[in-house]
Amino acid sequence: QLQLVESGGGLVQPGGSLRLSCAASGFTLDAFAVGWFRQAPGKEREGISCISSTGNAINYADSVRGRFTISRDNAKNTVFLQMNSLKPEDTAVYYCAVARGPRFILCVYPEFGSWGQGTQVTVSS
Repeated sequence: QLQLVESGGGLVQPGGSLRLSCAASGFTLDAFAVGWFRQAPGKEREGISCISSTGNAINYADSVRGRFTISRDNAKNTVFLQMNSLKPEDTAVYYCAVARGPRFILCVYPEFGSWGQGTQVTVSS
C-alpha cells in the first residue's frame, strides 16, 4: 500500500523557516516525481513545487520561488521542502503526493495521487 506521511509543520513567526518532510512507506519513492501542494481554508489546492524522480527537473510556483527549496534524498525515501522567509499568506495545510505520469512538471493536483494526510503550517506573530 502506497503511503506518504508529511511532517515538520508548525507555528512560526513571519520571516521564519520550516523544513517539511514527505516520507514514503510501502514503496520506493525514487521511481516517482513528487509534488508539494498546499490548501488554505476556502481556497483551492495549489501546487507549490514539484521535483522529478532524479531531482534534475524542478518547478516552483511564483508565490514561493526564491523562498522555498524542494529536494529529495532517495536513499532515505524522503522528499523535503525547505521554507524560508515565511509570510502569513503561506499559512495552509501542506500535502505531498506522487505523480501519475510525465505531466508532473505542470505541478497541478490532478496529475498527482496517493496523497498524504497533510501537515499544518501557520505563520503568525
